[in-house]
Amino acid sequence: MKVGELLELGLGHTAWQMNKMISIITEVEATNFCQSWVKTPKPFSRSNVTIGNAFITSSSPRFNIYGTDFGWGRPVAVRSGGGNKFDGTITVFQGAEEGSIDIEAILSPETLEAMMEDVEFMEVVTI
Repeated sequence: MKVGELLELGLGHTAWQMNKMISIITEVEATNFCQSWVKTPKPFSRSNVTIGNAFITSSSPRFNIYGTDFGWGRPVAVRSGGGNKFDGTITVFQGAEEGSIDIEAILSPETLEAMMEDVEFMEVVTI
């Protein structure tokens, strides 16, 4: 999906498109992928995860992050592990407050500079 389409149609449409792409993966394809990976495991890296100018988002609403207490009290913040940190990764967690979300974005200094120098982007994200 191109940026203009994302901006015009919104995040709901984008989420729906992601859902459609994920739902077309059959059980056989998923099983074959997992069996292949066990035979030839490849750790995630930028080169084998991204294609061109893409971004990755991850997480799962099935894990109640803020509801887990290991005896130290309720978490005040959540971050992904070191294996999930490379430029352009966005991780979305259920937020601490009901109905909220936490977003962790991993961006290199060069990426941040490029974003700050992009006039159109800055007009959208600043008030």
